[in-house]
Amino acid sequence: MTAQLDGPSVAAISLASLPGRALTPPELVELARAVAADPARWRPRVAFDDDRRHYVSLHRDAHVDVWVLCWTPSNDTGWHDHDISSGAVAVVEGQLAEANITLGGPALTATVDAGEAFGFGPDHIHRLTGVAPGSVSIHAYSPPLWRMGQYTVGPDGALRRRSVSYADELRPLDDMI
Repeated sequence: MTAQLDGPSVAAISLASLPGRALTPPELVELARAVAADPARWRPRVAFDDDRRHYVSLHRDAHVDVWVLCWTPSNDTGWHDHDISSGAVAVVEGQLAEANITLGGPALTATVDAGEAFGFGPDHIHRLTGVAPGSVSIHAYSPPLWRMGQYTVGPDGALRRRSVSYADELRPLDDMI
């Protein structure tokens, strides 16, 4: 399960004070929280759609990528990873559910409420789903996203990974877990 990284920040990191290098998961949490605390930056880009999750890039440079994502209970990323990027999610409105794959049992699922944030490394495989209508989250990645992996179970029961562009909308490929 993803570790909660609530509490005191590790450093003052914001879009105005990026260090010009790849950020660690705790630093990404700090950045996501800083952007979340600046609604003038993301609120004008908020929109909701049950058929397609709405998301907008807020910042992209050589080291960091920041997005606002909008969720309804119909929105589900499916199982995915972020290739070589670490990441962080700060929920600013509503609730998300984060599920983590387990072998031989049900997925581990946690509800992430508005005001909470978590970070993860590039080895993290998860699935995010909107819980409350009108949920909004800020996502930060480092290095910036280029590719992601989506997961499905093949007809033989083997787990399969499909590489997709960071610009592709993530959707469930099946209901494997």
